[in-house]
Amino acid sequence: MSAGTIRSLVLGDKQADRVVPPTGFTARLTLFVSGAMAFLAVFALALSLASGRLADRWADELARSATLRINAPADQMADQTMMALKILRQTPGVAEARALTIEEQTALLSPWFGPNLPIDTLPVPQLIEVTENDDGYDQAGLRLRLSAEVPGAVLDDHTRWRDPLVAAANSLRRLALVSILLIGGATAAMITLAANAALAANAQVIEVLRLVGAQDRFIAGAFVRRFTLRTLLGAGVGVLLGMGGVLLLPEASQEGGFLTGLGFQGASWLLPLAIPIMGAAVAFAATWAAARRTLKELT
Repeated sequence: MSAGTIRSLVLGDKQADRVVPPTGFTARLTLFVSGAMAFLAVFALALSLASGRLADRWADELARSATLRINAPADQMADQTMMALKILRQTPGVAEARALTIEEQTALLSPWFGPNLPIDTLPVPQLIEVTENDDGYDQAGLRLRLSAEVPGAVLDDHTRWRDPLVAAANSLRRLALVSILLIGGATAAMITLAANAALAANAQVIEVLRLVGAQDRFIAGAFVRRFTLRTLLGAGVGVLLGMGGVLLLPEASQEGGFLTGLGFQGASWLLPLAIPIMGAAVAFAATWAAARRTLKELT
């Protein structure tokens, strides 16, 4: 299909527009389907972007942090903690090493044991938060030195549970992208059905137009233009409603976790504006294919 043909189909012809009835079942169906699918596509896009941000944040933050756990008798805990902190601060690549306070460790355990846990009377290990710099540190060498000088120390680099979390977030992002593709496919299928219904309902009109010399491109252009504009209008309304719904979602917060960060951020608010254009392109291709096929059958 040439650029001139596409231009003529998009700009249309006032006489050709009369071929397709402006109202009726197909008009309502096209508007409803395009609007509903665009509404769902906005939320699928928001979920995909939020999952990507979550995966990147987990991969970046958790990759730079580790936890040193010290298991020792109560009378040796303070000495081993001081020795571990000394070793960590001497280790190249360690940006910060900080022993968690009793209050902080109680807060970590409170979701499981409640806020009134008497942590000072329990054999709870001392935790040390380790943050590395951009260069990183030699984990194998650090573990060897700790095992020699602080026998009760265990270094956990969070790899065991960081990788599954990042993989889950990436899987959620891929699932959202697949959902967008399925939404596009369902939109194309429904518009094709609506176009076929409109073509079948106007079969007699098409025969008369052919008798008076109208070309198939002229007839197909009327249907393509009408369904493309309907889809563009319906998808535009659906996107506006979807963006309004996303705007009402709670903002990202540490307390709410992932479920409060599903909105768009910054320039990503412009991405949903491409959905009506993509929907119109899908409607254009689907209606053109349906019109060409139906016109051949009516020959």
